[in-house]
Amino acid sequence: MSPAATIDRMLKRQDFLAAAQAKSFAAKGVVVQMRDRKDGKPARAGFTVTKKLGGAVTRNRIKRRLREAARLTLPELVETGHDYVLIGRASGLDRPFSSLQNDIRTALKRLHTTDR
Repeated sequence: MSPAATIDRMLKRQDFLAAAQAKSFAAKGVVVQMRDRKDGKPARAGFTVTKKLGGAVTRNRIKRRLREAARLTLPELVETGHDYVLIGRASGLDRPFSSLQNDIRTALKRLHTTDR
């Protein structure tokens, strides 16, 4: 896997919806959706947590943990021209941080091996 030089943020709803139509992998702490944009632009990552998991404070805590785990994990595994959406799960709040990172690694490796 070729490491991406930079990882941009996904902010537009249409990008999240497009990624939702692509491949996904569910781990205990996170669901990762991956979309191949088929261009040479930098990889992009987006983060979301459903309202079903609690109030704003709870959702933001899960999202902050996801962003930090992604910041440490994604640069070594992402490929240019791809969008990644990380969806927080309820166990992402109490799950050990190293396990959350491993969930992301496992999901990305699985998604990229089935991408070929």
